[in-house]
Amino acid sequence: MTTKGIYIYGIVPNFYSTDIFKSFENSGIYAIPLQNISAIVSDRESAHIDYLDRESLGYLLVHHQKTIEELMEKGFNMLIPMRLGTIVNSKEEVIKILANGHDLVIDTLNKIETLTEIDLVVTWADFSNTLIEIGNHPEIIAIRDDILKKTDTLSQIDQIKIGMLVQEKVKDKNTKVETNILDSLSSISLDIKSHEVMNDEMVTNSAFLINRNKKEKFEQIIDQLDEEYKGLLNFKLVGPLPCYSFYTIEVKELNQENVAQAKIELGLTIETSDSEIKRAYQEKAKEFHPDTNQNNHNKENFNRINKAYHTLLEYSEAERQSSKESLTFKGKQKVNENLILIKIKE
Repeated sequence: MTTKGIYIYGIVPNFYSTDIFKSFENSGIYAIPLQNISAIVSDRESAHIDYLDRESLGYLLVHHQKTIEELMEKGFNMLIPMRLGTIVNSKEEVIKILANGHDLVIDTLNKIETLTEIDLVVTWADFSNTLIEIGNHPEIIAIRDDILKKTDTLSQIDQIKIGMLVQEKVKDKNTKVETNILDSLSSISLDIKSHEVMNDEMVTNSAFLINRNKKEKFEQIIDQLDEEYKGLLNFKLVGPLPCYSFYTIEVKELNQENVAQAKIELGLTIETSDSEIKRAYQEKAKEFHPDTNQNNHNKENFNRINKAYHTLLEYSEAERQSSKESLTFKGKQKVNENLILIKIKE
């Protein structure tokens, strides 16, 4: 039997008009408010993202992005996206996320008040012709001619060797062109993040964080680059978008058993401060650090201690967030209840 959960798309401030909030009610999407912020959510089948097959994951990604972009079109220009696949069991859990992350969310909303993201994908307009041009590079011609002086045909090994050299030249060319494009746009961008390219035909797949009032200037620079490369490149712009690549909300549940084990790893038995956690970690790390101990057993111990250290720091931060939630509701964290940590991935 499938269970229903609440899928969270993102968080917005509550200062938008009632009409904007009502504009998506008939689509099954609704808002769960807390104080001056709201989570935009929908009811859907509860399924952990790690267990989805490739097709289902692709569908979820498209649905997630399309919904957020539609929300922006309706007027929610200050929206912090949630990490793909964030689903909880109840409205109470959504409220808990809003309460624990309230200060962090407000701080981030203030940061993005005038900002937007524009994504740029650049590909070669005629990649076959680009390959032919690179194949006529003097270095490649010299290698080919040198081989053909000794034999009438290129062996399979020779072809692979030349193919690898061509690929290397393609990457060099792509890097040079990408650098020029990013440098040209950096003057009006507050931040740039390069994403993975799909193949050698793709020169760049990058996200740009800009002020909304710079969008027209951004497009003008793209037009200038198009003229500079005389139609050799295809420029595809997507946006304005929410700041996916620069600010995304992540929710992490911290299991009490894992926290207890982390305390044992660092030799801690009572509630401690961040500075005490750090001191305990440094003492343990000296014993097992790879720079002083090269055997595999010590490396494994160091990795385990390092993981324990970060677990306890996250738990400490989650406790601080939870204490603010308790003040908000004048309640108290249940004994042995897993804490949740709200983070902004930048």
